Amino acid sequence: MSDDVTQKIIGIIAEQAVLDPSEVTPESTLEDLGIDSLGLVETVFAIEESFDISIPFNANDPAASEFDISNVQAISDAVKGLIAEKQG
Repeated sequence: MSDDVTQKIIGIIAEQAVLDPSEVTPESTLEDLGIDSLGLVETVFAIEESFDISIPFNANDPAASEFDISNVQAISDAVKGLIAEKQG
């Protein structure tokens, strides 16, 4: 069972992909889910707002970003790290 952070992220990603959250798995990539570059930026903004964090993400060059967007689990793990840094 996924934790609260992961479930919230799945909800945000599902909303961007216009999918039911049950269709989004930790192994899903954003590309698999049909999220394009604009959807990616909107997803990042939604996650930042939802968790009150700042994601080190370069929309002009996502591959050069330190924020791992390789799949839903990687995004969740990275967000958890940012939340921990903020609280620490």
